[in-house]
Amino acid sequence: MPNAADRPRRLTVERDGPILIEGPVEIVGEDGTVTVSDRFVVAVCTCRRSRILPWCDTSHRRHGAAPHSRADRAGRDKNEPEETAP
Repeated sequence: MPNAADRPRRLTVERDGPILIEGPVEIVGEDGTVTVSDRFVVAVCTCRRSRILPWCDTSHRRHGAAPHSRADRAGRDKNEPEETAP
C-alpha cells in the first residue's frame, strides 16, 4: 500500500505513549508479518506492553511510564541544579 504522493504521511509522537499515524497504514513486523489498517489515525505501540501489537492498547497507562530524565523525576526544570542529601 504505497503512500499518496500528494501529501506526506503525518506521525505524532506522544511522550510516554504511542506514535499516532495518519492512515491508512501498512506495518511490516520484524518477522515480515504485514498488518494493515484503513482507519484515519492509528496508534502504534512503543512500550512493547500491548497485547495487540503493533497497535497500542493503552498498556503504558496501567504500568506507569518512567520519566525521561532525572530532572523530570524530581519535578524540576532540567537547568536547575540537583539537590544532594546532607
